[in-house]
Amino acid sequence: MSNTLPPDRGNRRIEQGQQSRARLVAEARRLFERDGYGKTSTEGLLAATGLTRGALYHHFRDKKDLFAAVCEDVHAELAAAIEAATTGIADPARQLIAGSLAWIDAVSQPGARQVLLIDAPSVLGAAEWQALDDRHGFQQLREAVLHILRPQGAAATLRAEALAAALNGAMNALVHWRARHDGGAAQAALRDVLNRVFDALLAPPPAKATMKRPTRPRQP
Repeated sequence: MSNTLPPDRGNRRIEQGQQSRARLVAEARRLFERDGYGKTSTEGLLAATGLTRGALYHHFRDKKDLFAAVCEDVHAELAAAIEAATTGIADPARQLIAGSLAWIDAVSQPGARQVLLIDAPSVLGAAEWQALDDRHGFQQLREAVLHILRPQGAAATLRAEALAAALNGAMNALVHWRARHDGGAAQAALRDVLNRVFDALLAPPPAKATMKRPTRPRQP
């Protein structure tokens, strides 16, 4: 007898597996965002989804692996927010500022901030968290900065790397600052500061002054 499933039954099993995985990620995200990683138990997650432990470990190695999938899900949402904010903006510098503001607004929400900025560095470890940030945020930021600086010549690539690192650090710090200051005045201050940071860092470097060599008087 053949062990091959009929096509319709095989497709149904694949679909059910995809649905189970999506349910686990969605419910885990809700719990991680609300309670934090440390206070979210596997038992509570299974009770909330109605799935078995076997189903959980079929899709994820452990709780940390599930948390990493939630991080990917949150990053996808942030990317969509950036895309929506930058659509229709032609100027690269204005596009970069609009996308950065959209990212800060989105990741300043309590749930996203809890997952990506509070729990992720300690749960995933410094190297894995850095790789996640590089894959979803830093590389896009670096490419956007490089696009603006490219006309400045051969040194633009290295300068873009340094500027992107500076901007990335500034935005992460501003998200934590925003979490401590609520209201429209704080939001306006954040936007003003970020605009000033971008204007200062993206400005062309000052031209080097060239010193003229003194001319010797002609001998009679």
